[in-house]
Amino acid sequence: MTRFARPTLAVVKIGSSSLRGPDGRLDRPQVERLADEVATARRAGTRVVLVSSGAVSAGMGLLGFDRRPADLPTLQAAAAVGQGELIQAYQRVLSDHGLAAAQILMSQDDFIHRTRYLNARTAIRRLLELGAVPIINENDAIVTDELSYGDNDHLGSLVASMLEAQLLTLLSDVSGLYDGDPRTHPDAALISRVEDIDTLDLTSIGGVGSYVGSGGMRSKVEAARVAVRSAAHAVVADARHPGILAEVLDGRDVGTWFVAKPQRIEARRLWIGFALTAHGRIHVDAGAAAALRQRGVSLLSIGVTRADGTFGAGDAVEVVDPSGTVVARGLSNYDVSDVVRIAGRSTATAAEEFGVGYAREVIHRDDLVVIT
Repeated sequence: MTRFARPTLAVVKIGSSSLRGPDGRLDRPQVERLADEVATARRAGTRVVLVSSGAVSAGMGLLGFDRRPADLPTLQAAAAVGQGELIQAYQRVLSDHGLAAAQILMSQDDFIHRTRYLNARTAIRRLLELGAVPIINENDAIVTDELSYGDNDHLGSLVASMLEAQLLTLLSDVSGLYDGDPRTHPDAALISRVEDIDTLDLTSIGGVGSYVGSGGMRSKVEAARVAVRSAAHAVVADARHPGILAEVLDGRDVGTWFVAKPQRIEARRLWIGFALTAHGRIHVDAGAAAALRQRGVSLLSIGVTRADGTFGAGDAVEVVDPSGTVVARGLSNYDVSDVVRIAGRSTATAAEEFGVGYAREVIHRDDLVVIT
């Protein structure tokens, strides 16, 4: 019995540690094998969008580095040098199958700003209609926070949600999720199926894995969380297992399968709720917490008790109830000092005391995602 029906559209994320050879350069035979598997998937009826890491790793080899740089400017330089080699390696193989590779560099802003989000989705969909293989990477040469976001795991999940793909495949240097760290616990067992991802204990899941990549199992679980809330299945599997993509797409028992939830939520809200880095916390009273949970309303200043952190207007924050439980995440309309200033006041009172600029919600409901 197969896990799920064969998807018509799958997003396949490949980690940098799975694309780097022992000599520090891009592992071209590995790229060729994976590109061949993508072409095979296309012939079998599944359109594939690749989210490929590897630019930094490719640049590391070309620049003579044997370890991933620790400072941001050198990371950006390695990404700029390596991105060209990465896309050319894919293009050479895909062209042998009559397929065109389409390079797309994205960033966090492409999911936050509606116009850019719609433009990106339209472009990728059109590329698929034309028979091309979109190959997406973060714009590592100019971004800042994104380079530490988890080796494109989150990007892959958000692309899957954006395109309403039925499957997100996370190919890495591990075989899947284990009930312990297999590097330190040889008897750790592979978990084949995760029915409810919200029941996983993230404290027992490792952080950064290989020194080549920036991701780890924790980032893959968080990416899978985004996917399943978009009604997409997610599978974490070993990128170097021969024929891995065909086995995953056929629904075979390989890697770890995260079962899709029956209903999806919109991609931008998923990004706010699960992918953006929170820069602070807004504490609310029990009444405000109940209103958010039960009615999905905007957060008003009268329900705020205090705020902490270093967030500015437009930054992501966590909203916590009196017990310290995270109720929601959202984009604050004010910086932390202004939230402290208007805490406990009604909107009308805040506007009267501090000016009409304070007549807004602290977080509008369109920018708010209830977590618990």
